[in-house]
Amino acid sequence: MHIKRQRGWEIPEHLATPEAAFLSRRSLLGAAAGLMAASAFGDRAFAAAGSGAYPAAQNAAYTLDRPVTPERYSGDYNNFYEFGTSKTVLPAANALKTDPWTIKIDGLVEKPFEIGVEDLVRTMGLEERLYRHRCVEAWSMAVPWTGFPLSKLVALAKPTSGAKYVQFQTFLDKAMAPGQRQFFYPWPYIEGLTLAEAGNDLAFLVTGVYGKPLPNQFGAPIRLAVPWKYGFKSAKSLVKVSFVAERPKTFWEGLQAAEYGFWANVNPAVSHPRWSQASERVLGTDQRVPTLIYNGYGEQVAGLYKGLEKERLFV
Repeated sequence: MHIKRQRGWEIPEHLATPEAAFLSRRSLLGAAAGLMAASAFGDRAFAAAGSGAYPAAQNAAYTLDRPVTPERYSGDYNNFYEFGTSKTVLPAANALKTDPWTIKIDGLVEKPFEIGVEDLVRTMGLEERLYRHRCVEAWSMAVPWTGFPLSKLVALAKPTSGAKYVQFQTFLDKAMAPGQRQFFYPWPYIEGLTLAEAGNDLAFLVTGVYGKPLPNQFGAPIRLAVPWKYGFKSAKSLVKVSFVAERPKTFWEGLQAAEYGFWANVNPAVSHPRWSQASERVLGTDQRVPTLIYNGYGEQVAGLYKGLEKERLFV
């Protein structure tokens, strides 16, 4: 007998909305959503909406055990230090110029190259996934990201045998981003994953959210989403992806290594030096809910860390 074990982040199939009904409902709501979006997302994010790439079909393998966070909450509560330390960075982030935008792929690959985001989207195709997002500050949201698996970009890059890590770099433009004028931050923003982490099915490159192109304050036009890690690992507004042999020194590691390490996997039992991680505040609600190990994705990712027990995996 074949017994299907339900994973912790899945809902039962009989509770899921049929795909045809879901897509039909989205098409009916699209016009209304467009009228409401300007208040939370600004105008710039919708310049590419007519491309036909959005909304993308939802991948039913990636569902949630909680409602999607309404965009009016998640769209106006963002960490984007390039544009300031306030959560309400939307006005400042409107200065981000995202068209044209190219990404450089370099390092230990067969042949370095650059590619425009629009060409990358056409090459990879898009899908929507519902993911948890857990900030190290102990707040969380549930988000319908649109994008493609990071593993597809890894395959396109063709890393050589010496590549062990993937390093992500965001833009650097002090004239455009006032936060980058702060000398005590180690700009540009650098993040990294092991090659094994980058190849995991959950690692995702994001170009849209809520069925629309990614707004500036979310990290337009392309960002990373690594849902089993604290949110600072999910670097925004990427301009370069490098395949390297040595572990990258990440932005927050360079700023305060005692509090923010390379791995940054979610663990309720390991507190931040200044606060507990046992629970999280859900945006748009008055709820605090228990934090889950690996943010609820342990079944998919725990095996990546066997043999690394001496590492600071959860800081």
